[in-house]
Amino acid sequence: MGLFRRRAQLSLNRRQIGELVEELSGLLDGATLRDIEARPPRDVVLAFLPGEQGPDAPILRVYLSSQAETGRVHLQHGRIQRHTGPEGPFYQRLIEELKGAKLRRIQQVRGDRLVLFEFTTEKGRKALVLELTGRQSNLLLLGKGDELLDLLVPAPKRQERPRLMRGLPWTPPPGRAEEAELPSIKEGLPEPQEEPESVQRGHPHRAPLSYQVECALAPQAAEDSADILRRDLSRRLERRRSRTRGALNGLEKRTQAADGAERIKQDGELLKAAQAQIERGAKSITLTDYFDPETREREIKLDPKLSPGENAAKHFNRYKKLMRSMDGIEEERKRQGEKVALIEGLLARLNDERGEPESVEADAIAAGLLEKRQVSDERKRKAPAPRLPYKSFTSCKGSEIRVGRAAKDNDKLTFRHANGKDLWLHTADAPGSHVVLRRTGNKEPEDEEILDAATLAVHFSPLKDARKADVHTAMVKEIKKPRGAKAGLVTLSGGKTLHIRMQPERLKRLLDREASNNSQ
Repeated sequence: MGLFRRRAQLSLNRRQIGELVEELSGLLDGATLRDIEARPPRDVVLAFLPGEQGPDAPILRVYLSSQAETGRVHLQHGRIQRHTGPEGPFYQRLIEELKGAKLRRIQQVRGDRLVLFEFTTEKGRKALVLELTGRQSNLLLLGKGDELLDLLVPAPKRQERPRLMRGLPWTPPPGRAEEAELPSIKEGLPEPQEEPESVQRGHPHRAPLSYQVECALAPQAAEDSADILRRDLSRRLERRRSRTRGALNGLEKRTQAADGAERIKQDGELLKAAQAQIERGAKSITLTDYFDPETREREIKLDPKLSPGENAAKHFNRYKKLMRSMDGIEEERKRQGEKVALIEGLLARLNDERGEPESVEADAIAAGLLEKRQVSDERKRKAPAPRLPYKSFTSCKGSEIRVGRAAKDNDKLTFRHANGKDLWLHTADAPGSHVVLRRTGNKEPEDEEILDAATLAVHFSPLKDARKADVHTAMVKEIKKPRGAKAGLVTLSGGKTLHIRMQPERLKRLLDREASNNSQ
């Protein structure tokens, strides 16, 4: 069974909307808006207390929906479950502006598919407009002079001049050409199978046209909403399944890598025993493999920048790292496998015609597979900070250290985001990031600050795993860019070279103090 079931779609035309407006106007003359019930993502219920009646008078609920296919307005007869999740900023604004307001009139604007509820509030005239225009359907809150105060669905950002903009007067959408012989509600919608419960109990406000619309469109709307939720939930679960399978693949690769750990340890033992035979700067060495039952010769790759002892230590460290990576790996593999099985079970329920998406989502959240949905306020969302060509760190004395992100960023950092008296650093024998130690005033940087910056220069280069390295230092004003040179390539007209030993504690302190506002 697919996630969507095709069905014949029903929608209201302008004649039918006019009939509903006339019916509601007769029932709600002089009514007070007692409550507003949010029904995200596109609907709202207005609870009215009819005019000149006591507090015990029956509440009349008007259902407004801006759904693309099932948009409608009618008196609500059947019971509906109250929404319990987050409401969103538009609904909160409606409650703030309209709750307790007096209804002045209900109007069909220009005889089109536009319904206006006009209110008198303590702050003056307000209006709620329902635009039933298919995919562009919307709910709008208007103020004095028809100023657009808020809208449920923001205008698409791709529009150069959107019709709906907060703070500007509302202009109705372009109308359609006159349509001949539009069917009425009684002609165009199926007759209800039974009378509403409210009529059976002697309710004085029958509103038969509203009831006919409710019976025709509400079930269709419920199925459409379930389909939308089902599709969205399916995508979320499939993304989670993909990530979980990726985690399983990562665990499998770790296991495969660890299978060769013993061989790495044995190579380390061979190198340790043969240190005297290894020439400094050698890229490989062939040794008798005493761990091989047949004691065949074995070629072992070396790092020419490391000493024989350091090459052996490198193998032992690699062995220990692989062994540590295996701690708890079987338990983790079991947990991830159970997650995949659980997700696939939820997806099977979702594809089942009887699987209610709300129930599936609740179970997924309870199992920790999905997060609860959050409703964000786009109006309060801050624009992303501009991307900087460098990462920012703090030295032991509080000075800022800037590290270029890439080759082009290196040029921008050195020639646009640094002063002439700042200290510039770069690894001497390898490519890497430009590093700038910022100076405040005329104060010379202290030795410890320079060591901090030099440590970062080595870390953000191919020499990051080396124990020792050489780093060029110069003032920024001594750095020149040759004409036509590739990105990141510069020349120095001064400065000196530092010989530093990498200190893990220093590096950890610097990385822990990376500025939190770095823009990626």
